[in-house]
Amino acid sequence: MTTKRAEILGEAARLIAADGERGTAYGSPAENFGRIAVGWSVILEKPISAEQVALCMAWLKIARLVHSSTEDGYVDGAAYIALAAELADE
Repeated sequence: MTTKRAEILGEAARLIAADGERGTAYGSPAENFGRIAVGWSVILEKPISAEQVALCMAWLKIARLVHSSTEDGYVDGAAYIALAAELADE
């Protein structure tokens, strides 16, 4: 029997796999979040890293989940946290 936590983590892993949907649509996490970081750095007038982008996106998902709990929100939140951990090692 598969648990809800395993389903959430499995779906998150599938989405962010190197050859998964997100990579095909947006490029690698380093490239995609790097582009976002450049824009946020201009807007916020301070340097923002790709890791910080992933952490902020996870926080956005958490804030939304507080209002309305959706499985997609949990999947995306887990994916952003995993990507942040990977980017922290780069």
